[in-house]
Amino acid sequence: MATLITGSGLIGASFGQFAAERGERLVFVDFQPQDDYLKQKLGGADYVSFQGDVLDLPALTGIIKAHDVDTVLHTAAIIAGRVAREGYWAFNVNIQGTINVAEAARLAGVRRVVHISTLSVYNRAFEGPDPVPETLQRGDSTAYGNSKAVQELVLEAYQRLFGFELMVVRLAHVFGLGHFLGGAESGAITHTLLTCGREGSVAKIPRRQARPLERIYTKDVGRAVDLAATVPVPPVNVFNIGTGLVTTFDELVEAARTIYPDLEVEVVPDGTPHVGPKQRLDISMAKEHLGWEPRFDLEGALRDYVQDLEALEA
Repeated sequence: MATLITGSGLIGASFGQFAAERGERLVFVDFQPQDDYLKQKLGGADYVSFQGDVLDLPALTGIIKAHDVDTVLHTAAIIAGRVAREGYWAFNVNIQGTINVAEAARLAGVRRVVHISTLSVYNRAFEGPDPVPETLQRGDSTAYGNSKAVQELVLEAYQRLFGFELMVVRLAHVFGLGHFLGGAESGAITHTLLTCGREGSVAKIPRRQARPLERIYTKDVGRAVDLAATVPVPPVNVFNIGTGLVTTFDELVEAARTIYPDLEVEVVPDGTPHVGPKQRLDISMAKEHLGWEPRFDLEGALRDYVQDLEALEA
C-alpha cells in the first residue's frame, strides 16, 4: 500500500519524512514537480514523483490505481492573496481539484483521505473571547477562506455518500524550510528574516505582512498529518493544528535575533497591515484524539530551521 500526496510542497514533504520512517511508500503528484526539494527532504526514502494535475481526473485516478494507493493526502491548493488576484484559475484548482480528488478516491476505492485545510475557513465575525474551536462557523467571505470551506464541504458530502474515511486538519500559519510557490507569505517572511540574518543583509518586510499570526513549525505539522493518516478512526474528524499562541511580528523578529543578534529589519510601507484573527486556535481535539501537541516553541523552531539551512548548504 502507498500514500498519494497532491502537491510536493512544504506540508507534503514534511509529512513524507514521518511517513517514510514507518516504511510508507509515497507517491507525489504536482503540476510543477519539485524533485530537487523532495530529494533534499526525503533522501533515499521510498517515493516517486509525477508531473500531474488535480484538474486531470483520469490521470489522477490512474496513478492511484497503478500504485495501490489506500491513503490520499490532499495538500494541493492556491493560497492566501493569490486566490484573490487570480480568482478564476485559483477557484478552479482549489474547488474542482478537490472534487477530482474525492472522485478519484471513490473510483479507486481509497480507504482514507486526509485533507489539509486552514484556520482561514473560520468566520471570525462569530469569534468570541475563547480559543477558536472546530465548531466555529465557516465562510469568511474572502476568496481563499471560502474556497477552503467549499473544499471541506465537498469532501464531507463525498464521505457521507461513499464511506471513505475523512480526516481534516486546519493549520495555523506554517513556516519551515521549503518553497512558497502556492503563496505562503507567512513562511516567506520567516525565511527572509533568517536568511538575511545569516547573510548580514537587511530583511525588508512589507508592512501589510508585519502582523500577528499563530505560527506553527512544519515538523510539528508533519507529525500531526502523519497521525491523521494513521490513527484509528476517532469520534471526531476535524482538528485544529496550531500552537495555541498568537505572536506579533516584533516577537518573531526578537526570536530571530536570539540567533542573529545583528539582524536588521526594515518594514516597507505598502498599505495598512491586515488585521488578523485575535483569538488563538483551540487544539484540545488534536491532543485528545490524535495524541498530538506541538513540540517546538518559536525560538526552538527557528533554531531548528537554521540547522536545516546549514545542512542544505554544507
